Amino acid sequence: MLGVSTVLLAVANAEEWAGVRVLLAEVLGYRVLTAQSVKKALALTEEANIDLVISEATLEGEDALSILQHCRVSLPNAMRILVKEPDCDNQKNHEAAELAAIYQFIRKPIDDEQIGLVVKRALEAAELARRHRLISRELKLSDDSPIFATKFDNQIVAQSSNFEKLVYISEPMAELCSLAKQAAVTDLPILIQGETGTGKELLAHAIHFNSKRTDSPLLVQNCGGMSDDLLHSELFGHKRGAFTGAISDRLGLFRAADGGTVFLDEISEVSSSFQVSLLRFVQEGEVKPLGSDHTMICNVRIICASNRRLDEMVEKGEFRQDLYFRLKGFELVVPPLRERRDDIAVLAEFFTRKYCESMNVKLLGISNNVLDKLRCHKFPGNVRELENEIRRMVALAKDGEYLTTRHLSKELASIDPNSMGNKEFRHMPIDGETLKEKVETLEKSLVWEALSRLRWNQSKVARELGLSRVGLANKIKRYDLQHSN
Repeated sequence: MLGVSTVLLAVANAEEWAGVRVLLAEVLGYRVLTAQSVKKALALTEEANIDLVISEATLEGEDALSILQHCRVSLPNAMRILVKEPDCDNQKNHEAAELAAIYQFIRKPIDDEQIGLVVKRALEAAELARRHRLISRELKLSDDSPIFATKFDNQIVAQSSNFEKLVYISEPMAELCSLAKQAAVTDLPILIQGETGTGKELLAHAIHFNSKRTDSPLLVQNCGGMSDDLLHSELFGHKRGAFTGAISDRLGLFRAADGGTVFLDEISEVSSSFQVSLLRFVQEGEVKPLGSDHTMICNVRIICASNRRLDEMVEKGEFRQDLYFRLKGFELVVPPLRERRDDIAVLAEFFTRKYCESMNVKLLGISNNVLDKLRCHKFPGNVRELENEIRRMVALAKDGEYLTTRHLSKELASIDPNSMGNKEFRHMPIDGETLKEKVETLEKSLVWEALSRLRWNQSKVARELGLSRVGLANKIKRYDLQHSN
């Protein structure tokens, strides 16, 4: 498994499972999340990267088998275990086992050591299955199918990294997630900046679930396009009669998330007057509902996100400087997808696997031509745009096919990777004072671009640039170009 394995306990009585929780968390070293309702369990499966689910058949009078059935689609690689009551309906449970592809049954009364052993063996089986998939994929990608003109890039079959549901292989994302993990264990406010669709909310969820507040709620509020009164009511709450339409008291997100985390998206859109109220809360933790004379204290961690640079807004007088400095206890900047093209292949593979499972389609992989075109696209919508493109492609594909250029949207299908290099460098600033220095800078850039685009196939690069293999090797040595595998 990548990192610490996460186990979800969907159980009706948390105290009954206290011994199991201690065994799994403190003895075996797993991270354990607990849910006592179907709604909470389903929310956790969407927010956290879960490796194993243990669920009772009934939670708060509701049929909890839907949790395991949901996980079969949303978390296909997570192992699923059903806990049976002594007097349960065996026929019903066996039918559910088929629908949810349950790995194992556990019958009450609970034996802590037995459950610990079952969990350990289940996670070992999941790890073996993961390694088998990697090996099978590597063998499949070296197939002599005419679809592939060359061997797949090594990065596709390399093992990607995960920080909860963030998938990446690039150095910029590795550095970002490393800093985010350090920030998660503190209680400092966090400011996440980045373009739309880069995964800011996913990063906020990952930080929450790797913090000491993971057992408390994470509540999300988008601040864009909301009036001050409505936003104040959503966050701070209100008393009945505070304004027209306030027919009952409202708790507010800050009080509802006491002990947990509140994620404020599009924080750059709040008004100057509301920034004053927010500053007071960030400084003192004070909450005063609309229409109330009383102030309450809440222990809430704030994570904010913005697709506009707050430091630039501060310089223009559009955002309070004191609030900006309060919010940026840690400042995390998510790079756009065009600046981490190494991630495109692993993300495309991840989304293909995800939507193959949800649409019940069995595909063989993604062709090299498709990946070449994806790498050349600017992706103004970032990861969200890539996900939508892959989902559309999977919907168009049939069982037993590869995803090829005929499945691409018209815009992406029209991209010519061989001509992209010249467009990239047409308006490129050229460093250097003398003509010789400028020429060398341009030559280095063009050689590097060709090497990167053709995956360091030096024969192809030399042929395209009109060089001999020896001449190309000399330029690689001269400019100290390194193959970043």
